[in-house]
Amino acid sequence: MGTAYAKCYDPSGARYGVPTFPWRLAPDGLATRRQLRAKGLRPGGQPIAAQVMIRQRGRKSGAKVAYLYRLDKALPVRPMTSRKWGALALAMLARRTCPVCHLDAGYCIPASLGMCVPCAYPEEQCTA
Repeated sequence: MGTAYAKCYDPSGARYGVPTFPWRLAPDGLATRRQLRAKGLRPGGQPIAAQVMIRQRGRKSGAKVAYLYRLDKALPVRPMTSRKWGALALAMLARRTCPVCHLDAGYCIPASLGMCVPCAYPEEQCTA
């Protein structure tokens, strides 16, 4: 095992307080939040079981960390309720509505413009 992996390998948790494994070398039965979500699961309030670490020179801390949760204690994802669907639809409508002309643009308004493209560049629309 190389020195970079040796600094990230702490299965007892003595150095970092939680069992730590090098990137892609975590034991079976553990998964990150994204991996749980891909399987239709969520952590469900369980504590962090372990972490995977990769050394990166560009970071202030010197390492990138992903927390791992136990698969056997994970719970199924809660289904979306009708109120959540409605709130999500209203939020997306607000992102598509131009604050200048108050029309639904059909796409999310770019934050750099703050308005729909025809309102941001009216002179180009006249020549076309």
